[in-house]
Amino acid sequence: MLSNGFTLVEVMVSLLIFGMLAAAGVALLSFSVRAQGVTAAKIDETTAIVRLSSAMMADFAQAVDRRSRDRGGASGPAFVGAETGEGAAVRMVRDGWTNIDAAPRSSLQTVAYRLNGTVLERVAWPFVDGAEPLPATAMLDDVTQMALRYRYAGAWSDRWDGATGPALPDAAELVVVRRDGQRYRMVFVVGTHRRPRPGEAPANAPPA
Repeated sequence: MLSNGFTLVEVMVSLLIFGMLAAAGVALLSFSVRAQGVTAAKIDETTAIVRLSSAMMADFAQAVDRRSRDRGGASGPAFVGAETGEGAAVRMVRDGWTNIDAAPRSSLQTVAYRLNGTVLERVAWPFVDGAEPLPATAMLDDVTQMALRYRYAGAWSDRWDGATGPALPDAAELVVVRRDGQRYRMVFVVGTHRRPRPGEAPANAPPA
């Protein structure tokens, strides 16, 4: 007499197939989660690089020949780039600081970029003269190396001393290396409204 049901072999085969499908599903889900995490990390990395590049492009392009004074009254160059105790750093006076609240301040601002440990920071001052810096803004983390170069009259230099020579370079180059070994190079035009070089006619001067 036959009874309705499954044999032990059929049950075991069914369980085996179910286990294989479940394992495949878990593996696919795990792969999707890892891929999503990698994609999110790459997007965050790209966003940080774009944010840094945009901020530096605006600052360098609006650099002006305007000396500044520290809280002690000592006068400093409008643009200076040199090695510090923490590595390469650059400081400049820039124009075009938006004042949407109509605060009692100038559109000029002193800003600087420096490497603090493994974080590339932007530092700004509320006033060009005699002010303490505002809290630094972290622009890019996991930076192991930072190098700056400055171009003037067709030549590159690792330092820029605006005190004894021209106030502003023509361009600046930033190279950063991150912890994963990825290297980024950015080049910026400096001072699109800079003063002409000695012997160079202003851009709006009538032809001779």
